[in-house]
Amino acid sequence: MTQSIDQRARFDAIRYARAWEDADVLLGAMQPQAGQRFLSICAAGDNALALLLLDPKEVVAADLSPAQIACLRLRIAAYLCLSHAEFLELIGVTNSARRPELLEQVLQACDPETQTFWREHLPDVTRFGAGNIGKFENYFRLFRRYILPLIHSRRTIESVFIVREKSAREVFFEARWNNRRWKLATSLFFSKTVMGWLGRDPAFFDHVEGSAGAHVRRKVRFAAVDQDPSENPYMRHILTGTNDGALPTAWRPENYAIIAERVDRITLVTGPVDRGELGVFDGFNLSDIFEYMSVAETAEVYGRLLERAAPGARFVYWNMMAPRSAPSAFAGRVRRLPELEARMKQVDKAFFYADLVIEETDS
Repeated sequence: MTQSIDQRARFDAIRYARAWEDADVLLGAMQPQAGQRFLSICAAGDNALALLLLDPKEVVAADLSPAQIACLRLRIAAYLCLSHAEFLELIGVTNSARRPELLEQVLQACDPETQTFWREHLPDVTRFGAGNIGKFENYFRLFRRYILPLIHSRRTIESVFIVREKSAREVFFEARWNNRRWKLATSLFFSKTVMGWLGRDPAFFDHVEGSAGAHVRRKVRFAAVDQDPSENPYMRHILTGTNDGALPTAWRPENYAIIAERVDRITLVTGPVDRGELGVFDGFNLSDIFEYMSVAETAEVYGRLLERAAPGARFVYWNMMAPRSAPSAFAGRVRRLPELEARMKQVDKAFFYADLVIEETDS
């Protein structure tokens, strides 16, 4: 019998200390009405928090990893305790010499288990910020420190984010970025083996197809040419380690107070997202969980989630390299929304995913 992902991968440490899916796309994919219920993969918690901008009755954030739940617990307390500027210091967007004091202030509003967890991470939080200490963030930090300087100068890297027309972005990319060193480095550093070892988990690539390095090159070109990289918080962080004003949805100043007023609407669940007792939902933020599952396991989990879906509910999830969508067994109960997907893909700043899937259950 094939083991499930919770048996094949480890979930005892922070894997993602910040969201790596674009919440602007997530919100745009929903059909929001005040008073809805959403089910969200917790991850670092940023996109569960972003769903509060849709004025729901409740957001249930579930995760197999207690470490990821602790990330959201810290954020909830931070939204209540800190100003927006202080939050950005603690999370690691802006430089700060007082992260230990800010962390301790936030932890006073947390449960003892969360306090213990984060005090053990105090050195890393002090150095990098609470949003920069996951395994995935460290993977990109290694890339910035040891690999990227062998490919491009600091001047070239910063030049990526100069505002240009598309034609000028294409000229820059082909003339100054897309050289042999870039192609070689991406083939090696972004291979499935290295990415599984340093960035995600080897088990997350059990069902991946194709070359990871070639995939990364295609998606970087899309983000650098077809989109405006100056507005992309994910590319900016990967290449520079900063955000410089390009912030993900939940961290933007105009959204901070709204989210802070609604954080009591979040329910945290440590366990599988498809557990049956969570109730009925109008929308599902499923991150890229099906990427980690076989076709058979995807069908089992999808079926259990479908049982929890209200009429007209939306399923939103991403695929990086393992193609997944609603299993054929449910073709009569759910339909894909290709036109909406196409619009959202054009503005999706989380450029490294191969596909965005938006599906709707029958009304």
